[in-house]
Amino acid sequence: MPAVVLELIGLVAFAASGGLAAVRARLDVFGVVVLAMTTALGGGIMRDLLLGVHPPTTLRSWPYLLVPALSGLLVFWAHPQVARLRVAMQLADAVGLGLVVTAGTTTALQHGVPAYTACLIGMTAGIGGGALRDVLLREIPMVLRKEIYAVAALAGAVVVAVGAWLGLPELWGTVVGATLVVTIRLLALWRRWNAPVPKA
Repeated sequence: MPAVVLELIGLVAFAASGGLAAVRARLDVFGVVVLAMTTALGGGIMRDLLLGVHPPTTLRSWPYLLVPALSGLLVFWAHPQVARLRVAMQLADAVGLGLVVTAGTTTALQHGVPAYTACLIGMTAGIGGGALRDVLLREIPMVLRKEIYAVAALAGAVVVAVGAWLGLPELWGTVVGATLVVTIRLLALWRRWNAPVPKA
């Protein structure tokens, strides 16, 4: 399956989570679509800005704009049904995170940045859209207050960088890295793992 198709699948998952958050916040249809697109595209735009890609890739290719916009509209009109698919949405979000992180890390490596920089950029690509979503809703970003999310993203990015360093095929890094992200995220949700917080 082409990398672009995998990335678009990840964008659908992120757009759906952004759209549902907008519905819960009682935004209108425009607000739902905007938040869906921000959640889906925000991380990729951050990635491209950090790599000096102007304008960002997602703003130069219409599928990257159309897919999250349509996903937002779908959530607006069918949000009761979408909200009932809680487990499916969590799985889709985990898959989306894995795909976007691995694609972001691979893109950064292709631009010749050091491996540690590529890992940070890949992680940012994965968590950036969700952080922007929470800021627009006037909430502390989820990645800063609960759940194992950014750690899972960084682990997947490291796998991609190590695979590239070892000279393994790009597909290997994508598959193994994304699988690791999904596994960590689902285990964290199942076991209710959270990062430590200061004691009161």
